[in-house]
Amino acid sequence: MNPVFAALLIPFLGTALGSAFVFFLKRDLPPLVQKIMLGFASGVMVAASVWSLIIPAIEMGSGTSAIVPPTIGLLAGFAFLLLIDYITPHIHPAGGPEGPESRLSRTTKLALAVTIHNFPEGMAVGVAIAGALTADFNMAGALALSLGIAIQNVPEGAIISMPLRVAGNSRMKAFGIGTLSGIVEPLGGALVLLLATSVLGIMPYMLAFAAGAMLYVVVEELVPEYSQGKHSNIGTVGFALGFALMMVLDVVLG
Repeated sequence: MNPVFAALLIPFLGTALGSAFVFFLKRDLPPLVQKIMLGFASGVMVAASVWSLIIPAIEMGSGTSAIVPPTIGLLAGFAFLLLIDYITPHIHPAGGPEGPESRLSRTTKLALAVTIHNFPEGMAVGVAIAGALTADFNMAGALALSLGIAIQNVPEGAIISMPLRVAGNSRMKAFGIGTLSGIVEPLGGALVLLLATSVLGIMPYMLAFAAGAMLYVVVEELVPEYSQGKHSNIGTVGFALGFALMMVLDVVLG
């Protein structure tokens, strides 16, 4: 398989795999399992943001001014997701405050929430591939990032499809909604890839932008979810494992 196509598709397959849990489990994932999976996903995304996106963005410059584009891109990524969260009606997968009022059903809001937060992950893969094609990056590093995001998408897909099933939806509908929530990843990655390869000068900004968007998802969504209630430290253990795995993958393969 073409490595570019594989890198774009792998995260979506991770979401589909997690959504397929609905065919094998009768009830929602146990809270402890959810916590460690969310922690693991957080660790993967933070490590990927640092090693696969922010550090390469800094290394594309020279001198003290090399930090300027990554800083601007990072803050822009945070601001973009903050704006999307503010203007789009949605709910958080594990509950919590909703966005602006709307008449959308809970199922639709749930799918929308995950779709919104999958987009920056697709962007991250797209800019990493663009770096491998246009700059002195290794395609193996882009594949490592893609694999890391796919790993964190597995629990995310399950966390979406299982509550939908418990709410009364059929297994196939729950699987379909969970899977479709990840379709924006290859689409977003492809769009960003086309843009980045056409304007090489914006690459440091785009790498850091993708990192900022991913870190926003971790801070705003994942960490609060696994740190609430009993046994919150199990999420911290998952974070350490996810961070270590992604760090090893990126260094060894990149």
